[in-house]
Amino acid sequence: MEISVILAHPEQASFNHAIAQAACRTLKRAGHTVRFHDLYEEGFDPLLPSAELDAQTQPPSDLALYCDELQRSEGLVIVHPNWWGQPPAAMKGWIDRAFRPGVAYKFEEGGEGVPVGLLRAQAAVIFNTSNTPPDREMEVFGDPLDNLWKKCILDFCGVKNVVRETFSVVITSTPEQRAAWLRQVEQIVTATFPQATR
Repeated sequence: MEISVILAHPEQASFNHAIAQAACRTLKRAGHTVRFHDLYEEGFDPLLPSAELDAQTQPPSDLALYCDELQRSEGLVIVHPNWWGQPPAAMKGWIDRAFRPGVAYKFEEGGEGVPVGLLRAQAAVIFNTSNTPPDREMEVFGDPLDNLWKKCILDFCGVKNVVRETFSVVITSTPEQRAAWLRQVEQIVTATFPQATR
């Protein structure tokens, strides 16, 4: 399978980077083709210009790469922290710009706003990190990222099989806890994207 791994965290030494690296290693070991993007490292511009609002306008060449890979991907792995109940700006901008009409979804003529998902990804895995204890997160904030990824974005664009895992509290975690979490990353990725068949 061709699988896109998309990371958004500005700190190279972050646990988010460790998650993305573990996911990439696991996918490659299973024989998958991995397309990895570190949005901050690549300097992805998150601002959606007005010209890109027109679905008929061809995206600029730098954005076209992301759109083409998104369309081709048979699986997605998304890695980012929970910041204010949202993805970081780089990730939100990737969503705004790459999940374009005609790339990720379309509306049928006379469909009254009902979308048709265009993505061919068979599954997606979302890994998030948080510094809020899980019980407090649910009691006070709910889980806005779960709804955002599963319903507002991926289901909307045709991806029905979505697995999401949040690791917390990262800031006070021990090396042993992080190692256990990375083993969990490997297990989730392996279960979602089994060994490639030749």
